[in-house]
Amino acid sequence: MNVTRKDVDALNAVITVDINQEDVAPKVEQVLNDYRKRADIPGFRKGNVPMGVIKKQYGRAVMVDEVNKMLQSSLNDFLNKEKISILGNPLPVPVDNIDWDAAAFSFDFELGLTPELEVKLPNRKAVTRYEIQADEKFVNEQLERLQKQYGAIVPTNDVTTDTELTVGVSYEGGADQKSATFTVSELKSKKALNAFKKATIGEVVEFSTKGLFKEAHVLRRVMETLPEKAVTLSLTLQERNNRTLADLDQDFFDKVFGKDAVKSATDCKEKLKADAMGHFETQANQKFINDMTEHLIENTKFSLPAAFLKKWMQTAGENPITEEEAEAEYAKSERGLRYQLIESKLMQEHNLQITREEVETFAKDLIKKQMVQYGRTDIQDKELTEIAGRILGNQEEVKRISDQVMSEKMRQLFLEKGNIKVKKLSYDDFIKEAYKK
Repeated sequence: MNVTRKDVDALNAVITVDINQEDVAPKVEQVLNDYRKRADIPGFRKGNVPMGVIKKQYGRAVMVDEVNKMLQSSLNDFLNKEKISILGNPLPVPVDNIDWDAAAFSFDFELGLTPELEVKLPNRKAVTRYEIQADEKFVNEQLERLQKQYGAIVPTNDVTTDTELTVGVSYEGGADQKSATFTVSELKSKKALNAFKKATIGEVVEFSTKGLFKEAHVLRRVMETLPEKAVTLSLTLQERNNRTLADLDQDFFDKVFGKDAVKSATDCKEKLKADAMGHFETQANQKFINDMTEHLIENTKFSLPAAFLKKWMQTAGENPITEEEAEAEYAKSERGLRYQLIESKLMQEHNLQITREEVETFAKDLIKKQMVQYGRTDIQDKELTEIAGRILGNQEEVKRISDQVMSEKMRQLFLEKGNIKVKKLSYDDFIKEAYKK
């Protein structure tokens, strides 16, 4: 048996595996002997079937199976020994009319080679890392929102932008009438606004969904789904309420933060600010990672064996896909593949590794944060360990959490080695600038 490599170009190669009959014959003979011992063929005693009958019935299938095993084994051994880094899997070159009685067989496999690339850190053009500030305006808005949430509901005929409208919702093709609540400020249609100002309780008003609300998520909340095209809604006014602001007293603090966790308006604002800053940091970190990722993809130039990968994609899944489908799939996945190669290069150059202990610690932190959201602040390490153990028994969860751990390692690397500029701004300004809204 002989394995050789021929480079087509820098990104494509062909591996040829030559197998002689004497390489595979002993293995075929051994398998056929095992078949003979177990064979139960009418007219022969078990274990005494003539080898000629066994060969006639099973010989060709065993030969094909053993050759395939040798091909797979020799190909893998060669790739590992020669340290050949590939994308996808080797693709066998189709062979027509194999003569299985020949003295030797030759099989070719196409390879897509991993490209050589250089990732430049620090990056030439600076990437912005935002520091979002929970300013006094933001904290006061959050406090007022909570005061409204826990305040008294008062029926009103005086409609303001904060007035809550509860309506019965029905439309052609919809389910039984349901109730939904939205604020006047969420309405986009001036016609609808004027109608609800004048409507009496129990009155039905009808409007097209097109242009009714400022945001699509409000329409989804009202209808429980988004229609494919505009429909007419019949809205029965059930309630029209204003909310009074809850007093900043201990009862309010306990409802919002838990028993005796906050004891003054000043502490309340400080807690809201700290919680907001934690949330903002997470959001800013993700934005920073996304921006660095996009920057590296755009500025790390290398070629991919595109033709090979498209061909491989046609047969890589459970069900084969067409050439056109593979073309579309490649277009969707190319940037992701490029970043995988960039990340792999950075991991190699900077010796970034993930340990089981790091995955377990990260999982515990996630669980603890989730518990706190549900009011559990007394969770013990033993319970955390047990829950984390159950979660990490699922390999998909291990993969998901490992990816998060590596993402954090990459963020730290970008902060340490990258060319970055820090920009401090309010949350509203961050949304406008970072997402161009």
